[in-house]
Amino acid sequence: MLVWVIYDITNDKCRRNVIKNCKNIGLYRVQKSVFLGEIEENDLDELKIKLEDLVDLDNDSVYVFPMSRRELKQAGLIGQAFDKEMITDEIISKFF
Repeated sequence: MLVWVIYDITNDKCRRNVIKNCKNIGLYRVQKSVFLGEIEENDLDELKIKLEDLVDLDNDSVYVFPMSRRELKQAGLIGQAFDKEMITDEIISKFF
């Protein structure tokens, strides 16, 4: 399943831990606070649990959006959608 993780985290250490967890589970950074990737459903559940434990629930926000390939292909992208150095051709090709 394709998953977007989008966050707004105030604490640097917490933010670094969220980034590390997203990368370790196989997501690719597509913007400074946005990750995208294809992961298994059980990995998604594990990621959500880890992120909930990491963030300050009163001050931070993390959005986790599953998305089908069809929905991703329909998404509108304007300008430089991704830093091609940070994401694989496999993910980019799903947009076109």
